[in-house]
Amino acid sequence: MNLIRRRFLYVAAASIGYVVTSPIVWAQSYPARPVRAIVPFAPGGATDIIARPIVQELSRRLGQQFYVENIAGASGNIGTGQAAKALPDGHTILFAFSSHVTNPSMFDKVPYDPIKDFRPITLAVTSPSVLCAHPSLPAKTIAELVAIIRSNPGKYNYASGGTGTQPQLAAEQFRVALGLDLVHVPFNGGGPALVSTIGGHTPISFTTLTPAVPQIKEGNLRALAVIGKTRSQTVPDVPTMAEAGYPGIEGDTWVGVLAPAGTDSHIVALLHREIAAVLTEPAMSERLVALGYEPVASTPDEYAAQLGTEVGKWAEVIRSAGVRAR
Repeated sequence: MNLIRRRFLYVAAASIGYVVTSPIVWAQSYPARPVRAIVPFAPGGATDIIARPIVQELSRRLGQQFYVENIAGASGNIGTGQAAKALPDGHTILFAFSSHVTNPSMFDKVPYDPIKDFRPITLAVTSPSVLCAHPSLPAKTIAELVAIIRSNPGKYNYASGGTGTQPQLAAEQFRVALGLDLVHVPFNGGGPALVSTIGGHTPISFTTLTPAVPQIKEGNLRALAVIGKTRSQTVPDVPTMAEAGYPGIEGDTWVGVLAPAGTDSHIVALLHREIAAVLTEPAMSERLVALGYEPVASTPDEYAAQLGTEVGKWAEVIRSAGVRAR
């Protein structure tokens, strides 16, 4: 941390009643009071569902209360901006969604820098987007779907949970990479998008995996590929895009944990160790897989590298496809 900034924070901490000590002593006494876990979305969403059981277990393991504070608005920008400005003492952490790396390219201005304003702790879980089709569509593979779209330019459309969502960006990556004339129909959430495809109104859907799983298993949707690096344990028979013959098209959604920039390395290491332990508990792992998520628990350095890669990757997709937040 910049020396002037560090001194300022120590003075600020002292002014509101905290004991000012060296960073190592500070880290060794952590957590000294309840820890706020900001979820920058409303209760009940994907990030919230992942954050709450982890926070509950951290409270038990570390003997201090960890609690979720939902600060929704502006596609996660408001809560993320508040987390970026929090005192970097480990008593505020952020549960970030994959929009963390796409929003800076989607909006004219966001109140945070996705790299400079945070210290990565861990990539907690991932879940692939999935490309589904109505069973009446005569395509059982991605190659067959591509052939149908190319033979009928402008005829076919696809549903998503909204402009700028990770599945929609994955769809645009697919469309641009293959030069397809495929029309986007945005909905207010993944649920309505799936309802439209199940009803046959939009014959193709790009969606997060979790809400699609019951419909896939009941035969209401045909899953053609998961848009991630690996197959999902939840739908193990569905190939990845790479396995279907279209490498490089990947669009995992994910939830990761971040701390404000300047948070002490000892605190980051402690939080990583404890969160990783929570995620690898058999009961927790089984629960996450049932929801369509794959536990990851990457190291801080691995997560930092991923963030750096994804900011650039999705900025290019957003620019090429001309996607803007609405």
